[in-house]
Amino acid sequence: MTDFRAIRIDKDDGGARAAYVEMREAELMEGDVDLDVAFSAINYKDGLAVTGKAPVVRRFPMIPGIDLAGRVTRSAHADFAPGDLVVATGCGVGEAHFGGFAQKARLSGDWLVKLPPALTPARAMAIGTAGVTAMFCLLALERHGLTPRDGDAVVTGASGGVGSFAVALLARAGWRIAAVTGHPAEADYLKRLGAADILARDEFSAPGRLLQTQRFAAGVDTVGGATLVNILAQTRFDGAIAACGNVAGMEFAGSVAPFILRGVSLLGVESVRPRMALRRAAWARLAQDLDGDAIDAMSEIVSFDQALERARAIVTDKIRGRVVIDLGLRL
Repeated sequence: MTDFRAIRIDKDDGGARAAYVEMREAELMEGDVDLDVAFSAINYKDGLAVTGKAPVVRRFPMIPGIDLAGRVTRSAHADFAPGDLVVATGCGVGEAHFGGFAQKARLSGDWLVKLPPALTPARAMAIGTAGVTAMFCLLALERHGLTPRDGDAVVTGASGGVGSFAVALLARAGWRIAAVTGHPAEADYLKRLGAADILARDEFSAPGRLLQTQRFAAGVDTVGGATLVNILAQTRFDGAIAACGNVAGMEFAGSVAPFILRGVSLLGVESVRPRMALRRAAWARLAQDLDGDAIDAMSEIVSFDQALERARAIVTDKIRGRVVIDLGLRL
């Protein structure tokens, strides 16, 4: 049995603590596919798991990391064979099942997607749950029938992982984008991704009128709370907002006015459940719509030894874009 390194969260009477540990393959949880993990990524949810700031971990001990990319070493699943490059995002990985902050993983093949040929494992993790969620939002807006001809789009939390990808993907699809951020120093970064206007977070973070000046035909909200309420109040007739985050809180102290007086739609976007047909379509579209330079502009790669520190930093709003973890394995 081969030893491998992992970040593991253990819990006792003193509480939960995350630390680097050495583990054995026999300690991995059940699954029909074994992987050598080459890259993972740090998501806000991983930061919550590592710091314990929210109860996202559903069993202990737990290896966090809701994203991973690697090579199959053993498979009892009909869709995968040793040597396949695969990616996993969400599906309870890093919450209820050992995740990507480890050099080895054992997962259900039903949670895996073969890596599109246009993507390297590192770039797939630069995309990760953030990019998949942003693509789910874009697909939801397109299913709703919205196009760039309908008006401007807004993205909140634009300098974060999901927000950055939402800006880049909407821009690639032809939308004129207003990016909302609490980090004015990131204006040049957001404009390079495709944003036309940079709006201050403070404009949207306090309670406002039930209906406000119509500004946006569509949008992606990664924040929730009062920001989502204000964005909806500024959405045009028959527009829609895809909501996928709750950084500002789970409460929705809003009004039905935008829905019944302007026909605005609120589209909920969920990124945890498998829904593999949708995931495969999202990955194929991501590989088609994003070039390598765009992906690299939104990400940085850190060593595994830096991962725990950076996971703690993400919950303090100190990280821009995506942080990819190099697990030190060469595929």
